[in-house]
Amino acid sequence: MTALEPGSFLADLTAAERADLEARSRVREFERGDTLFSEGEEPGWVAVLLRGRVKAFSYREQGGEALLAVRGPGALLGEVAAIDGLPRSASVAALEPVQTLAIGADEFMAFLQAHGRVSILIMRMLCQRWRDADRKRVEFGMFDATGRVAQRLVELAERFGVPYVPRGGADEAGTGGESVRITLNLSQEELAGWVGASREAVSKALRTLRRHGWIETGRRRLIVHDLQALRRHAR
Repeated sequence: MTALEPGSFLADLTAAERADLEARSRVREFERGDTLFSEGEEPGWVAVLLRGRVKAFSYREQGGEALLAVRGPGALLGEVAAIDGLPRSASVAALEPVQTLAIGADEFMAFLQAHGRVSILIMRMLCQRWRDADRKRVEFGMFDATGRVAQRLVELAERFGVPYVPRGGADEAGTGGESVRITLNLSQEELAGWVGASREAVSKALRTLRRHGWIETGRRRLIVHDLQALRRHAR
């Protein structure tokens, strides 16, 4: 199993809680592009990511996807529908090969009843997600497409970035210190769905950020050369 994201659901469980969860679950694997959950379906099971990353999204009435979130190892998925018993409010698909713990909705509720502390963890996690959603709604009204793209690139670099040294050495890096390669490959369509803009607007925003020398893009490659500049632009 790959390293869990700090503060993720699985990372915050005690050894005993995790052992009980695993005893109630089975391992399921998905390939890139596979759908784990579909919007509107009944909540039959809950997933905990062990390896790989997924996107949560909803389909727009005018076509295309509205990307809601990207989740990594340790994330809990599908818990809201299991708790309230209503159809799923979003779809979840694998961005890369994914391995999960799969637990039936009824068994998940029994797990929560057996571990009251875990219910508090989930309450805090949901509060964090609601706050994040509120912040993104504010950003949508305050920033243009370039600003929103910069914000999401900062988030991706902080969550999924690894150090990157250019072929010519550190002298070729940007002025913002160590360069960072974003290991998660999102298409321009997915990024557009995340920032609430057209693909053309996102393409223009990326060109602007490249022209400043803050980022570098290529085939399945996105490198941030000046993270501090992106942060300043995102603010």
